[in-house]
Amino acid sequence: MLQWAEMSEALRRTPLYDAHVAAGARIVPFAGWEMPVQYAGVVAEVKATREFVGIFDVSHMGRAYVVGEDAKKFFETLTPNDVSKLGNFQGQYSLLCNPNGGIIDDIIVYRVKQTEFLVIFNAGNREKDLAWLRKNLTGFDATLADRSDETCLIAVQGPKAIELLGESVAALPRFGLGSTTFGGVPVTAARTGYTGEDGAELICNLAEAPKLWGALVAAGAAACGLGARDALRIEAGLSLYGHEMDESVNPYAARLGWVVKLNKPADFVGKAALTALKTSEQNRLVGVTLPGRGIPRENYPIFADAGTESVGVVTSGTFSPTLQKGVAMARVPASLAKVGTPLQVEIRGQRHDAHVAPLPFYKNV
Repeated sequence: MLQWAEMSEALRRTPLYDAHVAAGARIVPFAGWEMPVQYAGVVAEVKATREFVGIFDVSHMGRAYVVGEDAKKFFETLTPNDVSKLGNFQGQYSLLCNPNGGIIDDIIVYRVKQTEFLVIFNAGNREKDLAWLRKNLTGFDATLADRSDETCLIAVQGPKAIELLGESVAALPRFGLGSTTFGGVPVTAARTGYTGEDGAELICNLAEAPKLWGALVAAGAAACGLGARDALRIEAGLSLYGHEMDESVNPYAARLGWVVKLNKPADFVGKAALTALKTSEQNRLVGVTLPGRGIPRENYPIFADAGTESVGVVTSGTFSPTLQKGVAMARVPASLAKVGTPLQVEIRGQRHDAHVAPLPFYKNV
C-alpha cells in the first residue's frame, strides 16, 4: 500500500485541489503534493471503477515535450523500447534505464509527429527525470519543454469509460493519442490507464481543469483517490516505482523484460548491462495470494516451507476489494517463482499461508 508522508508547507497542489476539498476528500501528502486519498472510501471507489467509471486526478505526474529534428533519434537512444515502431499519435510503455540497467523511472512515450514526442513520468521522479532527459539531450537537435505546470491530467477508467467519453475516444486504439472535447473543454486523450480497466487519460489546459472534472462528475463518474488507484493497480499486477522497481532493480527482475528490445536498430543507454542481465540468475517478481484473512503489506517478509530465514519480501500488497482476499506482488528466488508454489507471509509476527499466483490478479483489458 502507498505510504503517506507527514504534511509539510512545501507541498504543492493540483488545479483540482479545491474541488477535492469541496467534495469532502481526505487529503494526504504524496510525492510532494497534497492529494486526495479517498472520497466515499477505497472499497466503494474500487467498485465504482470496476463496474462503471472512476476518475482520478493524476496532475501531479510529469508531462514534457521533446521537439526537434532529432526527437525520434533521442528516444531511440535513451529508451530500451523501440520508438521506431511508433506512428504519429501512437504511444508505448517504456523505461528510463541507467548504464547499469537499473530503472530510473517507468514512462509512456507518445509520438505526436516525427519531430515531436510527449513523455509522461512519475510525480516523485519529476526533477530527476527532467535532469536525466536534459543531460542526455546534449548533442541532439531537439529541445525539452516541461508542460507539467501548464496542464491538468485526469484518468477516466472503467468498463463504461469509453462510452462516457464518446466516439472520438472510442476510435482510438490502445495507447493511441487524439484530440476531442468533453463538457466543452478541449482535451488531448490517450487510451491508457493504470487500473486494469479500459479508459483514457485526459490532458487539458490548467484553467479549465475544474470545469472538465465537474463535467465528468455530472456525467456519473465517481471521484476516486490514491487509495483506490493503488488497490486497482495491485489487482491488475501493475508495478509502481519505488516498490516493484528502482535504480537497483533491472527490467527483467521487475517483470518488464518485454519492454527491452535488445535487437532494435539503435544502441541505447544500458544495453550492454541489460544484455548480460537477461540470462543471469536473479530474483523474480511474482504474484502472491493469501486464502485466509491476512493482508500483506510492503516489506513483509516471505518464507518457504518451515525455514527460519526470509527468502523474499512483499513489494506491494493489499486486501483486494474485487477478489475479496489478500494479494501482493513479491520478490522471491527464481526457484520459488512457479505458480502454485506454497509460501508464507509474516504479518505482525505471525506467518500466514500463501502461494504464488498468476499475474495479473484481475484483467479486463
